[in-house]
Amino acid sequence: MVTGGESRREREQRIMIKLVVSDIDGTLVPEGTNQIDPEYFKWIRGLKRQGILFAAASGREYKSMQRLLNPVAEDVLFIADNGANVILREKSISVNYIGQELAGVLLLFLRDLPGCEIMLSAPESVYLETTDEEFADMLIHGYRFRIKRVRDLLPLCGRAIKIAAYSRTGIQPAFQTIASHFGDRMNVTLSGMAWADCMSLTTDKGNALEKLQYQMGISRDETMAFGDNCNDIQMLRHAAESYAVGNAHPRLKEVARHIAPPCTENGVLKTLQAYFDIQ
Repeated sequence: MVTGGESRREREQRIMIKLVVSDIDGTLVPEGTNQIDPEYFKWIRGLKRQGILFAAASGREYKSMQRLLNPVAEDVLFIADNGANVILREKSISVNYIGQELAGVLLLFLRDLPGCEIMLSAPESVYLETTDEEFADMLIHGYRFRIKRVRDLLPLCGRAIKIAAYSRTGIQPAFQTIASHFGDRMNVTLSGMAWADCMSLTTDKGNALEKLQYQMGISRDETMAFGDNCNDIQMLRHAAESYAVGNAHPRLKEVARHIAPPCTENGVLKTLQAYFDIQ
């Protein structure tokens, strides 16, 4: 729990944090929205001045994340599509594909699930074959995704880095069905109340974070991470200073070392303000 009253000795004994990584939806901003408190931009710049990197890690596609953090995008590492696409300053660092055959089998399976819409993410765009205008509008104007609409997603399966199922009435029943059929071949994870994300078996935010830590010479002990849902579990396990926001899924709270205030109270921002001395 974030508390005050810390002594100078306790501050001096802290391990120096060199990397702060945060989920977006449900952590930095309410799920599916595109308005962020501008104070975060000040703190990302302040962290950079002290030699501390900031990474955004999300189930969102890269362009959506970039637009949200546009004023500081040049200073941010982007772990997009739950770790399937890692980008810095428009340069791809790593991309993990699902595999054409498996992506095609999954796509056909999802088409038969009642009440579910399908979104296929490739490095260059998000693709939809939906006729549901409300769903498409939410992605374009809520998440601000870079959308391309096609008649058939099957020809794009060779480009798939993530395939997501969406249900506006709640994804949990469909998630259980998807996981029971594909959980041994893919990473199938909850990514919010309405989303189930499917990536390659080795793709998750934690693996992506671990690769970045290795490349940058930053240890787990030098990493702080924030999240709210089950797709953040592995990421928090790779950070010694791990925080679940107050509105987080119970499973994530079991993994986190600390509980921060909820997203609606700017829990990440308050934690940064309490932890770092940035002018």
